[in-house]
Amino acid sequence: MGPVRRRQFLTAAAALLAAPHVARAQAQKRLPVLGMLFPGRKPPPDTPISPFEKRLAELGWIEGKTLLIERAYSDGSIDRLPELAASLVAKKVDVIWTNRTPGPVAAARATKSIPIVFWLAGYPVELGLVDSFARPGRNVTGVAWIVDPSLSAKRYQLLRELAPGARRVARLVAPPTNLPTVAGGVFDFSALRDKIDAALPNLGLEVRRFELTSVADLEPVLAAIATWAPDALVVQDFALTMLARKQIIDFARSHRLIDIYEGLGWTQAGGLFSYGVVILPTLLRSVDMVDRILRGAKPADIPVELPSHYELVVNLATAKSLGLKVPQSILLRADKVIE
Repeated sequence: MGPVRRRQFLTAAAALLAAPHVARAQAQKRLPVLGMLFPGRKPPPDTPISPFEKRLAELGWIEGKTLLIERAYSDGSIDRLPELAASLVAKKVDVIWTNRTPGPVAAARATKSIPIVFWLAGYPVELGLVDSFARPGRNVTGVAWIVDPSLSAKRYQLLRELAPGARRVARLVAPPTNLPTVAGGVFDFSALRDKIDAALPNLGLEVRRFELTSVADLEPVLAAIATWAPDALVVQDFALTMLARKQIIDFARSHRLIDIYEGLGWTQAGGLFSYGVVILPTLLRSVDMVDRILRGAKPADIPVELPSHYELVVNLATAKSLGLKVPQSILLRADKVIE
């Protein structure tokens, strides 16, 4: 064998010997994939980086460099969530993050092996997402949202303090009567709903409930509220009401209603006041859970957490537009005042 042929032979042999090592190295370089399942709409392209993404980056997970992200949006259609969850499973994502209640159930039905982290999902034990808060025991964990009747009562007490002359209160909600469970049954929400209603304080208020069942029903429901002519509007945080945030606040302003909400986002968007959970820390805690799982932890060993911080926010600009003087007693208690 001549020198040239010998060099060619040795080069080919070295390549063959190196091939398995190269393949393994390439496999080791595969970036982990985070699947994100949203019940809402896809944000516009110019949307600033989210606190979720900022927290991921702080933890070393930079999209496109150390992490890939697959996003799926249902555009407000709960019926599309199972299909979208299945698509993320088919893409072999390493973790699924999803928010609110129907998303985690759809994801948990789609996979029993891929880790799932939920954010602000209600009734995780009753729906079969976890065995218990302390020991989830399955492939699911996260930050839960528990409806606290005392928080609802507090909002009505604040309303009475802010507007002693208010009598008629429209309550806009969008909960299902029955929530689907992971096992395929339903959790009857009506008993809990009645418990919440029964806990409302007797403050001389006439409260009427208006239910929003789909985005298409928004205009008829708001028209019904306008016909009833309330003094105030209390809006609960659900996926549907948040999707219609701008329309609801515009409705409240055009009808000069005293409007009360559960979260800061509503008052920042022009609502009068809100009292409820401080959302951002709960979101960041769910990101921390994703980080732990990407680094090898198991959801079954990560306890489900609950919100721990609450805040009162008042929008003084909106109060001024209504000709409403906010009592000093409320301003002193407010955690944030929007000028």
